[in-house]
Amino acid sequence: MSRWLHGRMLNRVTTLLRARPDASSCAHTESPAWPAHGPDATPDSPQSAPRHYRTLWISDIHLGTPGCQARYLLDFLKHNESDTLYLVGDIIDGWQLRRGWYWPRAHNDVVQKLLRKARKGTRVIFVPGNHDSMARQFIGLAFGDIEVADEVIHVTADGRRFLVTHGDRFDGVIQHARWLAYIGDSGYTLILALNRWFNGLRARMGYPYWSLSQYIKHKVKNAVSFITAFEKVMIDEARRRRCDGVICGHIHKAEIRTVDGLVYCNDGDWVESLSALAETADGTLEILHWTHCLDAAASPRSAAVRQAA
Repeated sequence: MSRWLHGRMLNRVTTLLRARPDASSCAHTESPAWPAHGPDATPDSPQSAPRHYRTLWISDIHLGTPGCQARYLLDFLKHNESDTLYLVGDIIDGWQLRRGWYWPRAHNDVVQKLLRKARKGTRVIFVPGNHDSMARQFIGLAFGDIEVADEVIHVTADGRRFLVTHGDRFDGVIQHARWLAYIGDSGYTLILALNRWFNGLRARMGYPYWSLSQYIKHKVKNAVSFITAFEKVMIDEARRRRCDGVICGHIHKAEIRTVDGLVYCNDGDWVESLSALAETADGTLEILHWTHCLDAAASPRSAAVRQAA
């Protein structure tokens, strides 16, 4: 019996390791995972010019934690430029840093890259979240050339108004049972550790990044119900502000969809989904998934992880 159970578990793990990213998780346009600039632009040509967007949104980087996918983010920032870059909260994980200091070189490189973009003309706006709420005391000021704002109304090229906020202030657990949020954060950290081990195996087998932690989370009924309720609350707030939609982070699920006539956008995260939200020159919004590195120097796994999202 134990041998039979072991065989069943081995088969299940092998199936998950071979799983491909689920393209159906985003309802609107998804960009290729590399800058498409003609027939010679491929995942193996990092010398191609960076792709330029009107606006980019990234959030939930969680610098200061082992789960942060800093190398993928650095590669994304290298190959994608924008007029405006929003950092939509949980950029630095103050909760984890209070428990123990963790700050590898790649995390410092991310901070330097963001500061460099701001110095070179990109308008960078930081909207703090619950994990970096300590920055809220600096709202209205700037870190270097990075503006700090509580929330922003962003107007797209086609004239639509979007409320940009992290989203934690509309999460009842964060607002009324913070102790429960801390307990949940500890459990989530364990799941992310499993996710890193799992994707290390996938990389050695030649498969692209695939989030086991997101798979587990979205299979849990209560988690799905929470996400649906969160989306509804965010849309209600956007309607109250007389906006056409909302752009947020917080729940680590990248998505663009229409809810009750308004547009709900979540830019995802750089722990699980490795995603960003982008606005093109005409105001179109799309989710970008960056599940491999273009620059071989950015990650030792880049040669094996090549599939576009």
